[in-house]
Amino acid sequence: MQKAKAAIILLSVLAVIFLLLSGGVFYLLQQERQHAAQLQEELDDIKAKQKITEEELRNYKTRALNLDSKLREANSAIEQLNLSLKQESGLREQVLYETQRLGADLEQQKSLRADLEKKLSQAQADLQKLQAQYKELSDKKTQLEERLKEISAKSQGVELGTIVVSSEGQQPALPREQAARIAPQALEGKILVINKEYNFIVINLGGKDGVKTGDVFSVYHANKYAGDAKVEKVHDSMSAAGFNVSEIKEKISEGDKVIQKIK
Repeated sequence: MQKAKAAIILLSVLAVIFLLLSGGVFYLLQQERQHAAQLQEELDDIKAKQKITEEELRNYKTRALNLDSKLREANSAIEQLNLSLKQESGLREQVLYETQRLGADLEQQKSLRADLEKKLSQAQADLQKLQAQYKELSDKKTQLEERLKEISAKSQGVELGTIVVSSEGQQPALPREQAARIAPQALEGKILVINKEYNFIVINLGGKDGVKTGDVFSVYHANKYAGDAKVEKVHDSMSAAGFNVSEIKEKISEGDKVIQKIK
């Protein structure tokens, strides 16, 4: 009997131990399952983070490639900038040189302008002087034309081709050697007006006497040959002839004889 009780107690103890062991194993199994689930979650999280990290790594690699490309472009741009800087430096030196040259030219132009302004002032003064002289000459011309008209009116009744003088003012005959040089048909006349300013004379022979432009007359003062005068303008009863030598005007006077030269 005691052996049976002992066996029962032993079985009971073993059953309790078994239950306890079973409960412990179950508890441990549950713990392991929870730990495994937690590890799985952590693993999944790590895998997700790994994917994210890989994606970021790819992005970083792409960005690195882009940055490398940009770096090469930047280096190329820097080289271009350095080249441009050198060129600009050369251009700057050229511009400085041109600026200095232009400054010198400007100073020269200022000097030339001042000189031109001075010359312009002088030219204006000379112009005013010439205008005054022109007015004076115009007045003299008008007076001369009026005098020519008066002389022309006075000479209308005079026989042309001969010299009409009073017995007191009659000039002596020409010497034989001088008369030999004059053709028999040469016209003879006298000086009506002497214009010393313009070096010409007005004689009392004109177109109706047969005088033509280009005819040459010998001028005699006190029966002495003084020089020649060439006809430049012909009117009906008088002509204007210019001196071949300007000094003649100092040797002759109004009323002196003129004789045509025959070619």
